[in-house]
Amino acid sequence: MALHPQLGLSADELLSTTRAVRKRLDFDRPLETSVLQECLELAVQAPTGSNAQGWQFVFVTDQDKKAKIGEYYAQVWSGYKEMPFAIHNLNRGTGDTALESSQERSTSSAQYLADNMARAPVLMIPCVAGRTDAPGAGDLLGQASMFGSIIPAAWNFMLAARARGIGSAWTTLHLQHEQAVAELLGIPYDQYMQVALIPLAYTKGTDFKPAYRPPVAGIMHVNEW
Repeated sequence: MALHPQLGLSADELLSTTRAVRKRLDFDRPLETSVLQECLELAVQAPTGSNAQGWQFVFVTDQDKKAKIGEYYAQVWSGYKEMPFAIHNLNRGTGDTALESSQERSTSSAQYLADNMARAPVLMIPCVAGRTDAPGAGDLLGQASMFGSIIPAAWNFMLAARARGIGSAWTTLHLQHEQAVAELLGIPYDQYMQVALIPLAYTKGTDFKPAYRPPVAGIMHVNEW
């Protein structure tokens, strides 16, 4: 039974309003360990390949460690934002003004997060047993199974967090420094692969709206492409 109050969202509301939250993270409000554990109990109800359950979740609250991880993240962000596949460059010139406007807003909030990552009360790093970059790691089937064994659990966590008024954002830029972060946190690098860096904090307000998305007719295929 849930111990922490929930927002009373319907399933559809929860699924359509679990946003990547950055500027509305409340850095000044503590995040209780008990609510993290409650969300994690729901996270591990997710399916995994072969029911292996090879997941581990690292929660970082130590300020010095958060600061170091924030430095790594900001360093990679400074190079990423100049790349053609960066948020604000990815759909530039498409003629879809709503999409381009959405991307520009995302860029602004992503810059804010890069500047403030260490201020989040908690940083969560989902990990999965094995490494896709290890020699003999296998083909696409094995890699898809590995990612499919941790991403659903992490998303379960983020949905459970949203239901309790906690915001999150899936980020991956720190993975360019994965081994250094593993050493910082004592993660056995050869045995477990980090897949994300997720800042967690209560949100400033709880009213989030569905994001702009192009019509699904452009991406839906039945029986053939």
